[in-house]
Amino acid sequence: MPDRLPHILIFNPDQWRGDVLGHMGNPGAVTPVLDRFAQSEGVSFANAFCQNPVCTPSRCSFMTGWYPHVRGHRTMFHMLRPDEPMLLRTLRRNGYFVWWGGKNDIVPAQNGYKDYCDVKYAPPRPERLSTNPHQLTEWRGDPDGDNYYSFYVGRSEIPAGETTAYDSDWAMVDGAIEQIKNRPPDQPLCLFLPLSYPHPPYAVEEPFYSQIDPASIPERTPTPDGASGAWDAYPSLMKGIYDGQQMQGWSEQRLRELRRTYYGMCARVDHQFGMVLEALKEAGMYDDTLVFFFSDHGDFTGDYGLVEKTQNTFQDCLTRVPLLVKPPAGTPVAPRVSDALVELIDFPATVYALTGIEAGYDHFGRSLLPLLAGETDSHRDAVFCEGGRRRGERQCMELESKAQPGFLYWPRLRHQMGEGPEHTKAAMCRTAEHKYVKRFYEQDELYDLRADPRETRNLIDDPAYGDVLGSLKERMLHWYMETSDVVPHETDMRR
Repeated sequence: MPDRLPHILIFNPDQWRGDVLGHMGNPGAVTPVLDRFAQSEGVSFANAFCQNPVCTPSRCSFMTGWYPHVRGHRTMFHMLRPDEPMLLRTLRRNGYFVWWGGKNDIVPAQNGYKDYCDVKYAPPRPERLSTNPHQLTEWRGDPDGDNYYSFYVGRSEIPAGETTAYDSDWAMVDGAIEQIKNRPPDQPLCLFLPLSYPHPPYAVEEPFYSQIDPASIPERTPTPDGASGAWDAYPSLMKGIYDGQQMQGWSEQRLRELRRTYYGMCARVDHQFGMVLEALKEAGMYDDTLVFFFSDHGDFTGDYGLVEKTQNTFQDCLTRVPLLVKPPAGTPVAPRVSDALVELIDFPATVYALTGIEAGYDHFGRSLLPLLAGETDSHRDAVFCEGGRRRGERQCMELESKAQPGFLYWPRLRHQMGEGPEHTKAAMCRTAEHKYVKRFYEQDELYDLRADPRETRNLIDDPAYGDVLGSLKERMLHWYMETSDVVPHETDMRR
């Protein structure tokens, strides 16, 4: 362990697609803070992938370094139990003052937070419910209308007397800045900021809304409904959600406006990230801080005619996420955009490697330090993502959500609660050139990502790709065999 532990900032927006970044070549993205960060401070990974495309399973994975299948973290209601590892708790036990400001989706509410952080931040004043589209739903319109399940709000108003649409995210950013100003003088500080944006409903205030030029936003992946049977090559859950979201009549202009709002939400988060970085600089802490910026998963945002996300489909818009890392001073770094294939489970492995803290258990992440230093751009030959459930796994239906018609997430959850093939267990193996998805109860998928980056042509039955398919199946088998379980480091007595 080094003589002086670095401070750590974990800035963790929710549901940010990996392609909505200016420095990734997206002309519609307004992300100046992240763009400068990648240019002069840290490394931005163009091919970073989550291990599950929804919140809780992904967060349980990146806080442990385990794939979801290792301990069955495949639902929103199966969180990390006290006997399971968790990065924040490990940091706290090794001398860090851990401040947690934002959503949970990691540890069970019935167990509380005292083992995981010194502060689970509660704002001194409540958020304005008038700025929270989850709380006030007039924007949805008629239940039979085409906006009811669209998650689209658009430009939101700033309450009178406020300079921002004061919501939970603004409160958490303000709290983090205050904690930086009043940090414990004798402890390294870990700030964990799991924000809610740009998770839909799609709503954002000025000036972020008007910062986005709709004409500059790249074309979306088209809806596969131009001909009879066009949906047959896709997982059935996608067609089920498409039917339920009732957006078939939306024009390209309306869809572009929805995407414009999402891009504005990302611009807001970029600005908030800059506020926290500036606070670290003013406090004289920035150089000594290990900084991570990454999301838990992506968002359809109109691709394939869909919004929100799924739990068992693995399009790049859902599985590829932003990941930017800056090490503390004294650790080699070559700022750039790296094309290396990396996974979010590499996040805790990097923390352990840089701090010298022993994890104390087996995990499957790989330290990013050689990539940060520019020593290599070779890291993984494949990345993996998984989700869904077997038939009969009633505990995985998320009945606790009490979803019923009218619930905002009903178009997705209605299939999850049934025994049809839509919510089949599935797993993805993705290389730089190809993607293979194994599905239990419906056809597998195979895509040539060089020729078809939008994943619109399923080649699973194309004999010309037989060798590719065979190699990816073998690679997936190797992955499952290597990561199927973990044996505790502590042994038991025998008598």
